Amino acid sequence: MEIELKNEIGLDPENWEDIRCLGYQMVDDMVEFLKSIREKPAWKEIPEEVKNTYKSKLPKYPSNINEVYEEFKKNIFEYSKGNVHPRFFSWVEGNGTAFGALSDFMASTMNSNVAIGNHSALYIENQVISWCKEMMGFSEQATGMLVSGASIANITSLIVARNAVCEKMKEDGLYSVGKKLVAYCSAETHNCVTKAIEVIGLGNKQLRKIEVNDKFEININSLINQIEQDKKDGMLPFCIIGNAGTVNTGAFDDLNSLLEITQAENMWLHIDGAFGALAKLVPEYQDRLKAIEEADSLAFDFHKWLYVNYEVACVLIKHPELHRKTYASPANYLLAHDRGLAAGPDAFSNYGMELSRGFKALKVWMSLKENGINKYKTLISQNIQQSRYLGQQVSKNEKLELIAEVSLNIVCFRYVNGQLNNAQLNELNKELVMRLHESGVATPSYTLLNGIYAIRVANTNHRTRKADLDIILKEILKIGDKLSVEFVKKIMFKSK
Repeated sequence: MEIELKNEIGLDPENWEDIRCLGYQMVDDMVEFLKSIREKPAWKEIPEEVKNTYKSKLPKYPSNINEVYEEFKKNIFEYSKGNVHPRFFSWVEGNGTAFGALSDFMASTMNSNVAIGNHSALYIENQVISWCKEMMGFSEQATGMLVSGASIANITSLIVARNAVCEKMKEDGLYSVGKKLVAYCSAETHNCVTKAIEVIGLGNKQLRKIEVNDKFEININSLINQIEQDKKDGMLPFCIIGNAGTVNTGAFDDLNSLLEITQAENMWLHIDGAFGALAKLVPEYQDRLKAIEEADSLAFDFHKWLYVNYEVACVLIKHPELHRKTYASPANYLLAHDRGLAAGPDAFSNYGMELSRGFKALKVWMSLKENGINKYKTLISQNIQQSRYLGQQVSKNEKLELIAEVSLNIVCFRYVNGQLNNAQLNELNKELVMRLHESGVATPSYTLLNGIYAIRVANTNHRTRKADLDIILKEILKIGDKLSVEFVKKIMFKSK
């Protein structure tokens, strides 16, 4: 029986002019949103009635695209995280750019799967990786790829580091080693490294978190002693993870010393440079970060301190053959051809876990073309100087206390009152941060340093100006003064 196909459908618009008009409206709204962002709150709470709209049932039938977009503007666009705002200082998050957003739009229009094939997206990603190697002083022979963020970049690197230990690792796994593998990092290392060690099968007990000094840098003597002890205990030290900018304070580990240790001990040196590695672009930090050029692997984000729109990060690995051997897994349906669509560059699926990969490289390529690397150097330096200014202003005010040295772009401090003990000050400063967020004036984050709750301003913000830092301090003092009176009254009431 012959098959008949009738009334076939698709997802293209019935009227292309409708989508064109809506697209123009979206661009107008995007421009107006970013253009006037300074006039908006840094953050605002989502009302319960809006949250309830997020619980609607699965749509069964089509809706008008203009109505869908209006619902987006009303219930979603209005309540973003706020990291595009000039006074957003939470965690370490970049702001993105208007041109980056348009780049993402064009990448989505192309809808390329950047894993395999003979098409422009693979060539552009290879060009961006080449630029990354140039930025970081990495060998031209090194391999790399773009991933979602430094968490995945770190685990990608650590899998290669693990496999470097034993020829049969890929076939026989950890059983082929005969000893427990041990990795080392500072106690200030990001928790994604702990997750990575767990995921690659070592177990977190085999990640030695070495104590830090008063600058929150890894204690080199303690590291050396721990390595020696582990060797005596029959374990196999295989990797040191160095920090180029810790998440809590922005501290740099002594990477030059870590490089010397790994070379002497025949270990792998991986550098987690999620945001701080990009300080290498600034002349002041080039000597401190010189060891990056000799590291076995490096992870860093574009969406943090190069302000590229989420999400995109880079992993670089010094040993191309080992990198490829770790991830390449032949399959008949992935064979390369001499010509046609199945020709082209070596497939990225040979260098990582993902076979489905979006065109992340386009927004990096277009942003670097738009601005040039020298402008980014200036912006990174600007953020560092702004952070130093904020640290100075904190130090000058008797109601504020600097909790850690400002070594890069992170400022940790607290509001103080001599009538309150540390536990009470921790409670006060936590309440201060929440009220500051609710005010919409600014959104710093927070951390605990040696048991002290600190207000944490992480500045990877290309929109921030000196006036914004003055505004946040003024608001912190205003809220802190009010809370201070409340807390002292509460103590006096309890004492009665």
